[in-house]
Amino acid sequence: MAKAFHELTEREILALAVALEEEDGRIYGEFAERMRGDYPATAAALTHMQEEESNHRHRLLEAYRQRFGEHLPLMRRQDIKGFVDRKPLWLARRLSVAQVRREAETMELETRRFYEAVAQRTTDAGIRQLLGDLAQEERHHAAMAEEFEKQQTASGARAEEDLTQRRLFVLQIVQPALAGLMDGSVSTLAPLFAAAFATRNSWDAFLVGLAASVGAGISMGFAEALSDDGALSGRGHPWLRGGVCGLMTTLGGIGHTLPFLIPNFQVATGVAAGVVLVELGVISWIRHHYMDTPFLSAAFQVVLGGLLVFIAGILIGSA
Repeated sequence: MAKAFHELTEREILALAVALEEEDGRIYGEFAERMRGDYPATAAALTHMQEEESNHRHRLLEAYRQRFGEHLPLMRRQDIKGFVDRKPLWLARRLSVAQVRREAETMELETRRFYEAVAQRTTDAGIRQLLGDLAQEERHHAAMAEEFEKQQTASGARAEEDLTQRRLFVLQIVQPALAGLMDGSVSTLAPLFAAAFATRNSWDAFLVGLAASVGAGISMGFAEALSDDGALSGRGHPWLRGGVCGLMTTLGGIGHTLPFLIPNFQVATGVAAGVVLVELGVISWIRHHYMDTPFLSAAFQVVLGGLLVFIAGILIGSA
C-alpha cells in the first residue's frame, strides 16, 4: 500500500529524495543516449542535467549519512501517494525532441514542488536549508527546460535538429507512404478499369478493385517490412514502415474503387476517373513538398505513368 506524504519521517524524506534524484538522473541519461545520434545539442543539455541530478544525489547522501548513518531504506516514488506516474517514454521506438523537452519540464516541476513541500516539514536546520537550496536549483532547471527551445533557436541548433527530424520523418514515414500510395493508385488502375469495361457492371468492377487494393496492400506491406530492418539505414522499425506502406497502398486503390458502388456504370466510371486525377495530383504534391522534386516534373512523371496504365486497362477490358 502506498504511504501518505504527511506520514513520512525525515529519514524517509531524505531517502526518497535520493531515490528521486537517482531516477531522474538515469532518465536524463537514457534520453541523452537516444538523442545523441541525431540531436547532439539536445543530448549535451540532457547530459548536463544528468550531472546536476548526480550532484544533488551526492549532497543528499552526505546529509543522510551525517544524520542517520550508512543504511539507506528503500523508498520509491510509486510507494508514496501524490506522485504522478511516469510512463517509460524512453522505451518508445520513436522519440521526438519535443517529447523529451516536455518530459524534462514535468520532471523538474514535480521535483521542485516535492522539495518545497518537504522543506516545511523538517526540523533539522541543515536539512531544511539543503532542501530549500535544491528547490531553488530545480526551479532553475525547470526554467532551463522551458527556455531550452529558445536557446536552441538562437544558437542555430534548433534549426539543425528540425532539419534532422524532417529528414527522419521523410525517411521513415513519407517514403514508404509515398511508395504505397503510388503503387495503390497506379497499379490497381489496369485491373479495375479492365474489369469495368469488360463487364460494364459497377458491382463486378468494385469487387475486382477491392480485391486488387487489399491484395496490393498486403503485398507491398510485407515487401517493405522485409526489405530493410532499419538498423544501418536509419529508416525506422520495419513493421512500422510496412504498415504505413501497406495501408497507403490499400487507400490508393480504394479511392478510385469506391465510385463503382454507384449502380450507373457511366456515372461511376466518370467519378472514378475524376478521383484518379485527384490522387495523381496529391502524389505529385507530396513528391514536390517532401522529396524536393519540381512540381511540373513530378506531375508529368506521375500523370504519364497513371495515364498509360489507365489506357492499358481500358484497352484490355474493351478487347
